[in-house]
Amino acid sequence: MRVVIAEDAVLLREGLAGVLERFGHAVVASVGDAGSLVTAVEEHRPDIVVADVRMPPGFTDEGLRAALMLRGRHPDLAVLVLSQYVEQTYAAELLDSGGAGIGYLLKDRIGDVTEFVDAVIRVAEGGTVIDPEVVRQLLGQRRDPLRRLTPRELEVLGLIAEGRSNASIAQALFVTDAAVAKHIASIFTKLDLPRDTDGHRRVLAVLAYLRTEPR
Repeated sequence: MRVVIAEDAVLLREGLAGVLERFGHAVVASVGDAGSLVTAVEEHRPDIVVADVRMPPGFTDEGLRAALMLRGRHPDLAVLVLSQYVEQTYAAELLDSGGAGIGYLLKDRIGDVTEFVDAVIRVAEGGTVIDPEVVRQLLGQRRDPLRRLTPRELEVLGLIAEGRSNASIAQALFVTDAAVAKHIASIFTKLDLPRDTDGHRRVLAVLAYLRTEPR
């Protein structure tokens, strides 16, 4: 993969670059502000951008705004956003940008290097990776659906949002593939969602439901 990293914290920026390069990916640019991110993408045309939400000069949403603008110019550009907190407005804007290849991860919850790199690859390949905590908070706004799901189903829903396959979910929860399929069918029924075997589309279907206003 060809990657552009946009992160104002120097140590984190260099750490991300080092990790990705260690796994054989090319970090074609590593920048610290939104303006430089736009310039780097136009110059290098990477496969994916890994960007912080809040960046100079205003430290509000410059990184996300730049990433969304770039997706408008280059619809095939994959974007993985990193954030310190669950910022529901930013998450919704990213999801509403449409197309394939989007991700939203919380920095403090990235505890495994291999899983982070796998997430970058999934997004670059057109998948969707959303931190389960974002899903939980979005779901928490919808009290009726929350009461419909069992604790296990909530756990499965979080893993679906990470873009995991049924087999990967089964391995994480130490259950059979058949049990996972049953949980997913129940989730989709309770949330009035269409059943779909395509991993990317089923993530988007769940998240489309979660980001709508409570009924």
